[in-house]
Amino acid sequence: MTSHASRTTDGRGRLFDSVVDTIGNTPCIRLNRIAPSHVRMYVKAEFFNPAASVKDRLAISIIEEAERRGDLTPGQTVVEATSGNTGIGLAMVCAAKGYPLVVTMADSFSIERRKLMRFLGAKVVLTPRAAKGLGMYQKAKELADANGWFLARQFETADNALIHENTTGREIIADFGGDRLDYFVSGYGTGGTVTGVARVLRKERPETKIILSEPSIAQLVASGIAQVRGADHSPAASHSAFTPHPIQGWTPDFIPYVLQESIDQHFYDELIPVAGPDAIAWSRKLAAQEGIFTGISGGGSLAVAIQVAERAAEGSVICCMLPDTGERYLSTPLFEGVATDMTDDEVALSRSTPGFQMDPPPA
Repeated sequence: MTSHASRTTDGRGRLFDSVVDTIGNTPCIRLNRIAPSHVRMYVKAEFFNPAASVKDRLAISIIEEAERRGDLTPGQTVVEATSGNTGIGLAMVCAAKGYPLVVTMADSFSIERRKLMRFLGAKVVLTPRAAKGLGMYQKAKELADANGWFLARQFETADNALIHENTTGREIIADFGGDRLDYFVSGYGTGGTVTGVARVLRKERPETKIILSEPSIAQLVASGIAQVRGADHSPAASHSAFTPHPIQGWTPDFIPYVLQESIDQHFYDELIPVAGPDAIAWSRKLAAQEGIFTGISGGGSLAVAIQVAERAAEGSVICCMLPDTGERYLSTPLFEGVATDMTDDEVALSRSTPGFQMDPPPA
């Protein structure tokens, strides 16, 4: 219902010393038009972070915890392998704190991500897509070893799940305080979100069922096949269950060590696969019918959350993670079929009044 009073805001009541101080405290937003009517569905909108993804949390944690331990020295170059969002988050944090950043990334990931990282001052070293995630990971390690750079190690570092335990999980507890929370739904890239949030929910909201998802054509966890690792817990080989999938940011070609805790501790109650086309369809539907703009990974989480909602009991409450914004997917299948020139309907609208019509395109 629309209020009769005009909308106002009050400000945050504080000033910020740095962009990194704005990371976190992202809102949980109710879905009013696409959720089944017998449940309440909320999305945790991580694109409210300053560099527009959940990986801003990981980036600030890796850098500040390394500073605290003395592992990262002033002016030292940071290097990391990333599908994009971690690199963008690290580029923002490193720019704010004065660290050079080098990112390694397979050339299969979206052009927008490369440009955003370079715009934020990072160098982007591309690796062949045939080498998959393991190739870009090993390239980052080569560069770190050869140059004495700080390797961020997002897939292994304890600083990953820690930040989600200390922030994301705490925010969910606070936002749903006094209310029920029956399901929490998330996919995984590194596994930091689900592991950190699960640590909190298992202790403080044990009734909440945790639903994990992965691509239907890359069901690494569901396969039950253990990941081969090196002595430092890094992947030693690509996982045999992996095939390339369109859900960028989710499920690399190995099971991250950070996720292993969730597997070993049975942190998730159910594992549900999602097809890439379904992830794309639900991202589009969320934008068109709720005005919420998320990427393919957010569409994947939402597709699974809708499945959960359809079978959930009356009155159930569901929280679904949306990791990032849709704007970094403009060159991907998410935007296939979205016209750049006017559609026939738009041309008809233009011609329905006499003025300011575009010249017809040349024959």
